[in-house]
Amino acid sequence: MSVVALGIDVGSTTCKAVAVDGQGCILARRLEPANPRIEQQAERILQELRAETGSAPPVGATGYGRKRVAASRVLTEITCHARGAFALTHRPGVLVDIGGQDTKVIQIGGNGEVLDFTMNDKCAAGTGRFLETILARLAVPLSEAAEYASRASHPILVSSTCTVFAESEVISMVAAGEPLEGIVKGLHTALASRVSSLTRARAGGEIFMSGGVALNAAMVVALSESLGKPVLVMPDAQFVGAIGAALYAMA
Repeated sequence: MSVVALGIDVGSTTCKAVAVDGQGCILARRLEPANPRIEQQAERILQELRAETGSAPPVGATGYGRKRVAASRVLTEITCHARGAFALTHRPGVLVDIGGQDTKVIQIGGNGEVLDFTMNDKCAAGTGRFLETILARLAVPLSEAAEYASRASHPILVSSTCTVFAESEVISMVAAGEPLEGIVKGLHTALASRVSSLTRARAGGEIFMSGGVALNAAMVVALSESLGKPVLVMPDAQFVGAIGAALYAMA
């Protein structure tokens, strides 16, 4: 394999790593739940990629745990997600990345540069944790959320803007006999509304979506409906930051 660099994105819920060639194409990858022992997990994953590819190229690191990784370059998530997204799309746009602990909205220019960005990192209600927490309370697997939402005739709206209060509100809905499918759809509608409020000011061009939540079709539909325009899911959606980190490590 003609590996040129490794990139690792140590997030709040998952750890992603890639080995890429000179064009940023993924040649090997790893994804697993984040471990509190970040140093050991990151080193093991990188060693696995080195062993698989038979090389020891430079490493770029990003994500919440980036400063605890032995890397050639350590970069912010905003920087890496913009670089990775542009490498995958080759055009400007707005990237929405809904992570477990924050939501990032990044406006990317014609050369892949960051023109502007905003983040929601103060409350779980605007992040993937919102869905994860309340779906778990409803005993609905995250992998089945889109199917539940697709069967709903209409969303049962969740008005609370706090995850804790929203969980209590949903419990009351269940007790009142509201259909589970409508509640699940309502959860996606509520999250989409919060994310779109961050996005609208920058939504003049194409809108791309990355992160694990981008693999949830119900969330993509809800955000598209809230913004009134299509939201395009990035290829390798969970690895966008890691790809960007690897590309920066080449320099």
